[in-house]
Amino acid sequence: MPSTADVVIVGGGVMGCATAYYLAKEGLKPIVVEKSDIGGEASGSNGGGVRQSARNLKEMPLAMESIRMYGELHEELGMDVEYVRKGNLRLCTTQDEVETMRKSVENQRTSGLELMMLDRKEVLDINPFIGEKVIGASYCPTDGHVNPFLVTYGYFLRAKDLGARFFTQEEVIDIKLRKGKVTAVVTDKQVIETDLVVNAAGVAGRKIANMVGLDIPLRPIFSEAMITEPYPPLFPQMFGHAKALFYGRQTVHGPFFWGGFVGNEQFIHRGGKPLFHFIGPAVAKAVLDYFPILKDIHVIRMWSGLIAAVSDGLPALGLTEEVPGFLFCTGFSGHGFGLGPVVGKTMSELIMDCEVSIPIHDFCYGRFSKGGDEECVCQGNATCTLTKAICPNKRDLARNI
Repeated sequence: MPSTADVVIVGGGVMGCATAYYLAKEGLKPIVVEKSDIGGEASGSNGGGVRQSARNLKEMPLAMESIRMYGELHEELGMDVEYVRKGNLRLCTTQDEVETMRKSVENQRTSGLELMMLDRKEVLDINPFIGEKVIGASYCPTDGHVNPFLVTYGYFLRAKDLGARFFTQEEVIDIKLRKGKVTAVVTDKQVIETDLVVNAAGVAGRKIANMVGLDIPLRPIFSEAMITEPYPPLFPQMFGHAKALFYGRQTVHGPFFWGGFVGNEQFIHRGGKPLFHFIGPAVAKAVLDYFPILKDIHVIRMWSGLIAAVSDGLPALGLTEEVPGFLFCTGFSGHGFGLGPVVGKTMSELIMDCEVSIPIHDFCYGRFSKGGDEECVCQGNATCTLTKAICPNKRDLARNI
């Protein structure tokens, strides 16, 4: 006999787990299906950056609210997630980089973000260990970093406590429709009857969308990261490069995390598998150019991951006109982890009440299919603003559980 679920969430990363938690907190009993392990993909291989700076302005309201939520997350989840809010420096080494960064800072400040441009002396006042190449940087004092494993697992554990069910090592192979509406999710182990599916599948998000006849311009981009041996505390800030050559931080336990790109990751393949042996050393060399004090520290582990990159760099969120009951929550293009809390809350709002507290119209699927003139939320508690979709409106259901 098939299982049943109020909502099926495809993907057990931070987006899927956070969405499950906020839905379970409202009284629903969601099911999360993850083909590997909880946090086993991008949510377990990223740097844990929690930033507002250097984002597309369309994401800024979400990013600002997420910063607020991270400040309270240890209380919300009942555990320390190693959240550090000590700022983010994006380093410049040429005058061209400085001028480009200055324009970016001015643009971002129009959103109300506390962000400033620093000269070398001001940078050294914040972090005296930065190398001689750096001549300036942008600085956002309210940015920070977190332990991505703890955040993802915190949401997972709390969602389970509230009645959400998780199936790991289980892959979604089909989504059943009847008269165009979602009716069931088929995995390689079971059939789950539901009228609502959240596509939080990361790099597999395109494949999941294809199962209901939709498509998004999403492709995987290869990335590389490393962790060092523990080191005495040097600095608490998050760092990035003006041209995104690397990013990193020192963790609260002492090791340094560094990740980065060499610029041609999407082309590095041999026999269908990424050829990555030179990316790590290239990132390490770049880091040493900026932090020479780390020249004798040992790297103890390296790993690779895949970024779910969308053509315009923005995620796909919300309901779809074409398939009632199918919601997007994917394609965060390498800067989604910091949005985990607010996105999970937003998806819960949409499912429970047909409205969202922060507008998501810039992230609708309609921007790909119809030039961006479609809406992807509902208004009131009745018929969705979409012409063919009915608002999920799970609030009354939750009251009766």
